[in-house]
Amino acid sequence: MPMSQSLFTVFAPLLRTITESELRAEIAQPQRLLIESADFRGKKLDVAFAPFDYVNPAAQIVIVGLTPGRQQMANALLAASRSLKNGDSEAQAMREVKTFASFSGPMRANLIAMLDAIGVNQWLRIATTGSLWEADAPRVQFTSVLRYPVFVNGANYSGAPAPISSPFLRRQLLTWFTTELALLPHAVFVPLGPAVDEALRVAAREVGFDCRRVLSSLPHPSGANAERIAFFLGRKRREALSSKVDPDKLIAAKQRLDQQVFALAAIQD
Repeated sequence: MPMSQSLFTVFAPLLRTITESELRAEIAQPQRLLIESADFRGKKLDVAFAPFDYVNPAAQIVIVGLTPGRQQMANALLAASRSLKNGDSEAQAMREVKTFASFSGPMRANLIAMLDAIGVNQWLRIATTGSLWEADAPRVQFTSVLRYPVFVNGANYSGAPAPISSPFLRRQLLTWFTTELALLPHAVFVPLGPAVDEALRVAAREVGFDCRRVLSSLPHPSGANAERIAFFLGRKRREALSSKVDPDKLIAAKQRLDQQVFALAAIQD
């Protein structure tokens, strides 16, 4: 991936020389790592650098979140700094920290179960999509529609304001995420959550990406969404659902995703 398509080369000299204590202070309150800031509807939006620049050119499937949180930012920056101080090249260091962009714990288990339920494992010809975090890791890209961490009034960004409603965030989306779409025209993208799906489709239109390769409407894999996930997976009966869940919407989404994954073979290049 050319360095012109990332900011890693700009911040690499800092990561080579900064002490760990200084870096941790930067992570807590970015100053030298701050990319840019803006005010939007009474809120301060900050975008800080973290080394999530690497795009895996061999990726067949791309799992797309909203933006890295502060913990992911810390893990990635500390790993990149160690890598560069050990004498690794910038390209090596970028690849080294890729795994920190993945999902862990119950969220990962939920995501694996849903991807397998709609047949993504069969499309990839693997026993389970769980191997994308292990032996089949070279076939996946973990990324975010907002590549670099976003903070709202100093706190982790959770989707408000929506990426496409703020000119500042929309510019971040179109500057960096469109690069990944353009580099991976034959991959399948899985957006996690409606805000991510909406932002992904805006970016896709910018570069002419084939939206048949976007698997929309998968329930977000967070633990807070456990009831919807259980129904989607057939683990909870309709009559046992709370009033917060729209079963017909989930049934329609499951049927649509089943058909979409089945049709992927026809558009494979």
